[in-house]
Amino acid sequence: MPPSGGPPPPPRRPVGYSGSVAAVRGSALPGALLPLVVVPLVACGGREPPASVSPNARPDLIETLREDVAAERHPSDGGGRGRLEEVEGPVVAGGRARFRFVYEAGARGVAEGGSVYLQVPPFWGWTPPQVVDPEGLGYTTVVTEAGGLRLEPSTPASPLLEVRIAGRRLEPGETIRIVYGAGPARTAVDRFAERRSPFWFAVDGDGDGVRKLVPDPPAVDVTAGPPARLVVTLPSTARPGADVPVRVAVLDSLGNAGTDFRGTLRLASSPGLRLPPAVRLEADRRGQASLTATVAEEGLYHVEAEGPGALRARSNPLLVAHDASRVLWGDLHGHSGISDGTGTPEDYFLYARDVAGLDVAALTDHDHWGIEPLAATPGLWAAIRGAVQAHHEPGRFVTLLGYEWTSWLHGHRHVLYFRDEGGVFDSVDPRYESPLQLWDALRGQPALTFAHHSAGGPVATNWGIPPDPVLEPVTEIVSVHGSSEAPDSPRLIYGAVEGNFVRDALARGYVLGFVGSGDGHDGHPGLAGLASPSAGLAAILSETLSRDAVLEALRARRVYATNGPRILLQASLDGRPMGATLPPPPGAATLAVRVVGERSLERVDIVRSGRVVEQVPGGGADCAFSREIRGLRRGESLYVRAVQEDGGTAWSSPFFVR
Repeated sequence: MPPSGGPPPPPRRPVGYSGSVAAVRGSALPGALLPLVVVPLVACGGREPPASVSPNARPDLIETLREDVAAERHPSDGGGRGRLEEVEGPVVAGGRARFRFVYEAGARGVAEGGSVYLQVPPFWGWTPPQVVDPEGLGYTTVVTEAGGLRLEPSTPASPLLEVRIAGRRLEPGETIRIVYGAGPARTAVDRFAERRSPFWFAVDGDGDGVRKLVPDPPAVDVTAGPPARLVVTLPSTARPGADVPVRVAVLDSLGNAGTDFRGTLRLASSPGLRLPPAVRLEADRRGQASLTATVAEEGLYHVEAEGPGALRARSNPLLVAHDASRVLWGDLHGHSGISDGTGTPEDYFLYARDVAGLDVAALTDHDHWGIEPLAATPGLWAAIRGAVQAHHEPGRFVTLLGYEWTSWLHGHRHVLYFRDEGGVFDSVDPRYESPLQLWDALRGQPALTFAHHSAGGPVATNWGIPPDPVLEPVTEIVSVHGSSEAPDSPRLIYGAVEGNFVRDALARGYVLGFVGSGDGHDGHPGLAGLASPSAGLAAILSETLSRDAVLEALRARRVYATNGPRILLQASLDGRPMGATLPPPPGAATLAVRVVGERSLERVDIVRSGRVVEQVPGGGADCAFSREIRGLRRGESLYVRAVQEDGGTAWSSPFFVR
């Protein structure tokens, strides 16, 4: 499990499966994959996994999800409606409030022995409802004015409240009133700000243990906390005379945007970078601003920003040179409230563009993991497609359509489409349950797949199936889960499986470039590390900001990874870019490296065919060197790993000798 201390890693830790699941009352998600179960699931027998699967595969989860798909719903299941009648107290991220709900039975009522359920948002700090301690957080009361009706509340799985109907049936139009946070302590609210955070009602109308979601769940907006931190973002490279964007954002302590900030931010840099000395933010700016600076001459630049109180920030480095190659920064993997994350697709892309200052962003909600299965809910996929199209602006900001193929047999992969349209091939569907079947479905399309948290985490990648050379040319080496590179990697992934690291995959002869991405669930694409000990970014080496250009760079493996910071990493081998293949050189090959960190560098490692063959000391934030690499043979690989003193790390894509 993840290490203790600090905020827990955002990935699927708090997720069981939720929504319209077939359930046996009192059963729970089998095993100890996740410490918090959203909804009780059908318990499955001990079926043996297939011969070639992930080393920590969960076939029991696949069977549970398939049972849900196959379960028949009674006409009374999912009937009625739930509404939020009143909220007491401001709904501020990390705060406390009280919520009064009313459930009204539908036309078929609820049979004696049936149940009404309230699903509290299962992510990021909402207190699970409880019915035993009136003084405690999350205390929940349930009453009705209907005579002769007895309500039996319980919490069979966290954070789910079940209200069993006894005494007689709940007739159409009769109501149940639920107060969540009824005691003096009220209930804790989500740590992360979001619009339209839903509270789901579900109904088992006939008492057979199978429930269905009630449509149109009530929702609340969770607002950001007070201003607490400042972020300043620059491009990583530019040429003399160019205008460059400078983005500033005032956020709350956990990185939430939309703070109620009014004030002046003072800006400063070296003389070669001309920018306004200050920017004034009024309330309608929501703590965000974008301005333009001009670089007059070659050099290495930062922008220092200072505001009221303790607001201080230093930007990432900007290298200005006549031969500077462009670096696009992307977060190619993240989740919204559509699956097991936070917020709306629209807000996801706005944060990526306006707060994190990304060039490329993809939203990759799960195919079959969350409140409603994306694969079975066309309206959700349409909402994602609409947000992707609305925010795509070639030359300024590239959005990619995607989803996560959430296989508990072979490991998770996210799928990206480099056009406006694409399908969701469900990992629970037997037609698409293996990577080979997924790739067959995608073949011929402008699409890529990315294995992620491949060394461990929720489920490791089945490296026994070679990655498709066209559809999977790169792998996500690092995210909020930690690093899957190798056992000696900084900020190692939790639950690592020996022999299943990306370095082990290279030893199998796989040709894979490296990217990082957030896999964030907090609504902060590009800045997932603000609330987690690890994160991830993809650095894409492309002069053009378009979907076609990004796809071309990824296919060529002209990319590198970081675990969050915007470290500038330049590497070539005999003049070839990172990710290139080359024949065995007749003599020594020249490896040229330059690293510019956000913080002082501890070292730069040279990794040759699975071994660290040299560690070059850092001694500052800017490190450049070249080495003669002798005796490279066919089948070898070579890459560099730059490590800052604070653990921030960048990995070049490997060079491959073929």
